[in-house]
Amino acid sequence: MENNNIIVRLATADDKQYATTITQEMEESAKARGTGIAQRSPEYIEKKMDEGKAVIAVTTDGTWVGFCYIEAWQHEKYVANSGLIVSLQFRKTGVATDIKRKIFELSRKKYPEAKIFGLTTGLAVMKINSDLGYEPVTYSELTNDEEFWKGCRSCVNFEILQRKNRTNCMCTAMLFDPAEVKMQAAQPLPFVKLQTVVTPAGKLKRKRRRRFKGNFKLFERWMRFKQHVLLRSRNKNNGLGNGEPNKRNSILSFFFW
Repeated sequence: MENNNIIVRLATADDKQYATTITQEMEESAKARGTGIAQRSPEYIEKKMDEGKAVIAVTTDGTWVGFCYIEAWQHEKYVANSGLIVSLQFRKTGVATDIKRKIFELSRKKYPEAKIFGLTTGLAVMKINSDLGYEPVTYSELTNDEEFWKGCRSCVNFEILQRKNRTNCMCTAMLFDPAEVKMQAAQPLPFVKLQTVVTPAGKLKRKRRRRFKGNFKLFERWMRFKQHVLLRSRNKNNGLGNGEPNKRNSILSFFFW
């Protein structure tokens, strides 16, 4: 796959030269966003390359562009596409979408029956995931493998995750369930929303529309609200807030997640 002289392909042992650059970019990106990310060592990235569980993007002259890798959990019942990162100079070129599609295809090939999930704070990643067939879910629908959740310890928001008993945090959980896709193919009507539209000829037509896809302005407002509630709660616990917790916000947060 190529995009303006950018090649997106399976990472190999020959790409270990980029491991330190990748981990540094992950850390810097997390700091710039002011959120958090589970830290990974260069050795861990190299291991993923050796296992054939990573996708890398490079230019035709060998400049590193982007990266993403696969993790399998709970006896390969769940798969996470993790660590998506694009070099600052190549962002907004569409390469992130190419990487996500490639790692998604690799995940489906290696683990055809596994549920594929991700945790992210980025709206752009949520949109890409939605286009691939992911849906927002609660944390309870993700893997319960303790090793996965240990990876969150290096995140700046780990205290929120602990305080919420692992039911909520700043990240949004999204899941692709191959079993549900098969059910939708066999019985499409119960799983889609039908929308009546008027064609240019003035005729009524029933159009199937995904429930989540396209609602990103509303979803972005919800994400800001969610972050406000969780950070406000953290500040209160740290003695930075005043007064009693806002009951309305607590109720809304409960219903959102």
